[in-house]
Order: sequence, then C-alpha cells, then structure tokens
Amino acid sequence: MRTITDGSTSFSSTPAAPGTLTAVSHPERNPQAPRPEKVPPVPLSALAALLGIEAPAGDVGISGITHDSRAVSPGDLYCALPGARFHGADFAGQAAGLGAAAVLADPTGAERAAATGLPVLVVADPRARLGDLAVAVYGDPGRDLLQIGVTGTSGKTTTSYLIEGALRRAAAEAAGADGTVPAPTGLIGTVETRIGTDRVKSTRTTPEATELQALFAVMRERGVRAVAMEVSSHALVMGRVDGCVFDIGVFLNLSPEHLDFHPDMEDYFRAKAQLFTRARSRRGVVNLDDAWGRRLVTEAEVPVTTFSAEGHPDADWRAEDVVAGPVGSTFTAAGPGGVRVEAAAPLPGAFNVANALAAIAACAAAGIDPETAAAGIAAVPGVPGRLERVDAGQPYLAVVDYAHKPDAVVSVLQALRRVTSGELHAVLGCGGDRDPHKRPGMGAALARLADTAVLTSDNPRSEDPLAILAAMLAGAAEVPAHERGTVLVEEDRAAAIAAAVARARPGDTVLVAGKGHEQGQDIAGVIRPFDDRVELRAAIERGSSHAPHDPDARRGPLQ
Repeated sequence: MRTITDGSTSFSSTPAAPGTLTAVSHPERNPQAPRPEKVPPVPLSALAALLGIEAPAGDVGISGITHDSRAVSPGDLYCALPGARFHGADFAGQAAGLGAAAVLADPTGAERAAATGLPVLVVADPRARLGDLAVAVYGDPGRDLLQIGVTGTSGKTTTSYLIEGALRRAAAEAAGADGTVPAPTGLIGTVETRIGTDRVKSTRTTPEATELQALFAVMRERGVRAVAMEVSSHALVMGRVDGCVFDIGVFLNLSPEHLDFHPDMEDYFRAKAQLFTRARSRRGVVNLDDAWGRRLVTEAEVPVTTFSAEGHPDADWRAEDVVAGPVGSTFTAAGPGGVRVEAAAPLPGAFNVANALAAIAACAAAGIDPETAAAGIAAVPGVPGRLERVDAGQPYLAVVDYAHKPDAVVSVLQALRRVTSGELHAVLGCGGDRDPHKRPGMGAALARLADTAVLTSDNPRSEDPLAILAAMLAGAAEVPAHERGTVLVEEDRAAAIAAAVARARPGDTVLVAGKGHEQGQDIAGVIRPFDDRVELRAAIERGSSHAPHDPDARRGPLQ
C-alpha cells in the first residue's frame, strides 16, 4: 500500500488476499421472480392480430410470456430475441422442452424457431413488441395500480423507497381508521422487488417488459394497489417500460453517467425525457434545482409539478426551515395553496431532503394527503446501501453508500462532513467495463473532500484493477497538495476497508462507497461473495480502530 504525499502518480499495490472464487452466471431474468397464477389463456391468434400479422396454423392458448428460455413455464410465449453473441432462436428447443406454447421471432430466427414444431409469430423487431404483448397476455395489470416511476442519475432508489413508505401509510390509513391495518404496496428497483412483505432480489434497475408486466399481474393478484419503481435510461431506450403509462413520473437530476451507453449528455437527457411524454406518463414531478430539470419543465408533454430543496421561488413545493442531523433532517414542505407540512428525511444529507420533498410532491400529485405522505416517509427505517449505518458499538460513525459517480461522491462526502466533528476516512473504487472518464473525477473528489482517501477495487470485471486505480490516482494527484488529504492505494477491498477503520477515532466517520447493497465482487468474470456492510462490521469488530495512528498523517480542516 502506498501513501501519497506529493504529486507522484506511481504506486505499488498489495496483492489481493487469496480466496476461493465462485463463478456466478448473469441471468437475463431472475429465476426467483414470481409469476401470476390466475391468467386466463389468450388465443395466439389474438396476439397475431395485435401484431398485425397472419396467425400461424394451430391456435393455442398463451398464459405467460418470457424472453428467457431458462424461465419458460408451460403455456408461455417464448420471445426469441437477437443478441450480440447468440440468437434467442438457438434456445427455442430448450424453451419447447419446458412447455412453451409458441415462439416470437424475427425473420433471421424464424426457421430455427419453426424447427421446434411450435407455432411461430414473425415480426421484424420482436423486442419492440414485448411490452404490448405482455400487457395483452397479462390483461393490462398496470391499469389497476397507481404507478409512480422515478428517474434521474442519483437518488432513484432512495426516492422510490420513500414513496413506497408514503404509499404504505396511505394504504394503511385507507384500510383502517387508526392506520394500523397492513395493506400491501409494491416496490421495483435496483436493490429488490417487494410485493407486500415478500421480497425478491433484483437483477437490474428496471425489469424487462415481460417480467415487469408479470410483476404487475402478481401485485394485482395479491391486492397491491400502488407501486413505486425506478425507471432507468436503459429501460426507456430499450423498451422495458413499453406498455406502462405511469400516473406520475418523477425527475430528480441529471449528471454525467452511463456515457458508455449514451454518446453524450444530450442523448442521456432525451432518454430520461421520454418518461414525460404522453405515451409514458400522465403527470410529471420535476426538480427545479437541476438545470436539466428546468429544461424538462419547458419540454414535457404532460402537466408538471415542480419542487426545490434549495428554495427556488418558482417551485410548487419547497423545503424550508431545514435542520440537518447525523441520521437525517427535518424540514417544512411548503406546497401549493399555502400548504405547510412538517416533514423528515430519514437519511442524512441535503440531497435526501430533496429526495424526501420529491416523494411528498409525487404523492400529492397522485392525490395522497401530504401529511399522510410525510408521515410515511419519516417512518422509513432506511434504504439498503444508501448511507446505511454499520453499528458495532464503535465510537465513530460508519456508513456504506452506493455513490459511484463523481457528483454522488461529492454529495455524500459533503453530507457526512457536516455531521462529523472529527475526520472523514473514505474508501472508494471504480467499476470496470463502465464509463472510464469518471475515474479521475472520482479519485479527485475523494482526495479533496476526505481526510483519508483509500482508493481500491470495486468490480473490475474484465479490466486490470491496477489500470483503473491508476486513473483514479491520476485524478487525486491533480488536487493541490494543500487541499488533498492522505491518499492510500490498496487493491484488495477488504484490506482497504480495514485501513480506513484503523485510522478512525472517536468523532470520526468511515465511509465505504461504490457498491452499497451489492453482495458480490466481479473480478475477471468471476463473482465472489463480498458485502461492504459485512466487511466493514468485521473490520470494526476485529478492533482495527485501535491500531497505531500516525498523527502526522492528519491534515488541517477543509478549506
């Protein structure tokens, strides 16, 4: 491990600790995802008519739809999509063996699909038709749900959890006068899918259209009447939310991210803006504190309610009288018509005041009483991997956060600085096979805003971890020496966490950022179990905080 005390960018790295790596596949569809049980079969001829094509011979009933040959159930329409390396038609035989009733394919895969003996629907672009077909197969389950979709670069997960908390409180109050009768709500996002009290680990931020409509159908069967979900730019571009018309679309912010997928910020914005077209939503809720949000207000096709945590005078909803604390903030949500609601963000940081205000504004736009929404939001116990506290009895604050882009790293560090009386020790890595341009910025942010910046591996995937660290270190070295904390480089993530914990003293804060809720580390295509929360707790419990401390490594207060 190397300590950086000047502008040098050379370094050595401690080899990763030996351990057994377990290969884990990357399924297209979560095999644990629930499927609806009460779906009346839809004639294949009706689906052909929906597609505007001639029905194949041998009409059959379709009771499910999937694009994953491994997840086929009897009666499914198997959608054979073309891919970068394989064509879904290559797996049509597997789908047939599992009970598929028919196949959807493009002209390239039609012959292979027909070889199964199943009837085949042939269209030029199967992926573009998944949403409409899934809606038809499952009987348009979304029309029976209040749907609130949240998009933005940062804060989607937290805001979705806060909205779901508000929806749960509103449903409980509607079910019983004292608000104690449980009522199921839904949540779909990066961390998990929740249907009432049932939880399923998520495999992507927004499910594919086939899986999403199946989830809506399960929610309908189980009495869910309202769902909050994250809507990624990938989902909007790739048609994963085709067939959905959200009652409320929420825009939080936009900053450089996913520029390995989007060619530039304009394309990224245009993808997000799709949520605020008449085809995607009925009403929008938009952040006026964000420059892209202010532009969106002028371009949205649907009516828009605005919010501002920074007191923008033109906002419909504003956060006033904000009082920040180490575990959260209180504020007054000032809304249209002189409405004033006492509210709380159950997570620290100004950005979480914005997230809580967005949740209140979204629920109010959906017709939910703001007082009820605020009470539900304040009761949310926390969000997995989002400023999640790890408490093992230590005399300092220890948190894990998902921040994995420069703006998010800056926001989290600034939020923690405001509630830290001592020093701030932070651990961060950058993912491989993702936008490489953000790496220097992330290294610079950590070096500038933390007293100890420990650069480490995240999920290097197919890239050389040392090359990723070199890019981060180059950014850190650009920070002037008088503005820079102590910078350490430790490739092994567990050792990096232990190094940060070893420096912590009473009143300090330790932040482990980048992976948040994730429970694995991808190295060269192999995933080993790794949970920052578990590793941080273990480091604390080992007593690493009592290791010898070098007072000369401390720097003065941040300027």
